[in-house]
Amino acid sequence: MASMKPSVVLVYILTIFFKTGNATRSRSFSKFPAILVFGDSTVDSGNNNEIDTLFKANFRPYGRRYPGHTPTGRFSDGRLITDFLASILKIKNAVPPFLKPDLSDHEIATGVSFASSGSGYDNATNDVFGVISFPKQIDMFRDYTARLRRIVGEQKAKNIIGAALVVISTGTNDISTLRMDKNDTGYQDFLLNKVQFFTKQLYDLGCRSMIVAGLPPIGCLPIQMTTKQQPPSRRRCLHNQNLYCVSYNQKLASMLPLVQAKLSGSKIAYADIYEPLMDMIHHPQKYGFEETNKGCCGTGFVEMGPLCNPTTPTCRHPSRYLFWDAVHPGQSTYQYLTKYVEKKVLPKFL
Repeated sequence: MASMKPSVVLVYILTIFFKTGNATRSRSFSKFPAILVFGDSTVDSGNNNEIDTLFKANFRPYGRRYPGHTPTGRFSDGRLITDFLASILKIKNAVPPFLKPDLSDHEIATGVSFASSGSGYDNATNDVFGVISFPKQIDMFRDYTARLRRIVGEQKAKNIIGAALVVISTGTNDISTLRMDKNDTGYQDFLLNKVQFFTKQLYDLGCRSMIVAGLPPIGCLPIQMTTKQQPPSRRRCLHNQNLYCVSYNQKLASMLPLVQAKLSGSKIAYADIYEPLMDMIHHPQKYGFEETNKGCCGTGFVEMGPLCNPTTPTCRHPSRYLFWDAVHPGQSTYQYLTKYVEKKVLPKFL
């Protein structure tokens, strides 16, 4: 057999290496056939459009940077973190709401969001805001499962749900009250018991891969700073509220491995939202942000939902604002959070 030149051998080896590497990456990123989403306005892609509540965002200027400049019901100027995740995972470019009137069979098969803006783990939160409670979201998931079975059959539906990525993002609405100032850690434990209960319910319904997001730095939300009557020139994150969130997140991160150990075959990963957001607040220049303590819509101090409407002026460059309205991050912020999740959380499922 004729000997190969060293340069040819090197090219051959590199070709095999890169083909193998790309194939591995492709398999990794196509692991999840669907994405299923539960929670609040951070992941609600429009379910509240279909219920009787003031917590809606299906009007301009919401959706300003969404494809087609369309207000969809997302509390953002564009896409949410779950939309970006679905894209990274090569599932689809956006996660539709389950209550979407013309939801297609393909959308069902690749996953939906059951989330409802204003909701929380605590039923008292849902009752106050008149939104879809977490138990009701799980009931909607049962309806979803029944439709999926009709579309693809019993066994394939079971396989899709078992292999789907479940994202849970809620809790902020439950505790963005005076409870944080009272250092009511008992309420933290109440919410954490709810997390255990709901993850077990989803497990019993066939879900195996779950991401549970922690709390953001609630004391840095523009609306929270406004409630403390901070003057515009001296607006600062509320330290006590942030400490409360840190305490809750530490408990959640410690609890989830224990929950996973009880649920055979499950993988339940904690998603730290707090630290990357704080890094954006402390080092905005790294991310291209110029404003981190008020939203782009209106004054940025109080506007959200009905107060952020077609007659409300907005900033010229939303991408330079960490927050879109007085509560919710903008699309650029969600993009950075997604990169963090891609790097720190998704590898736990590979």
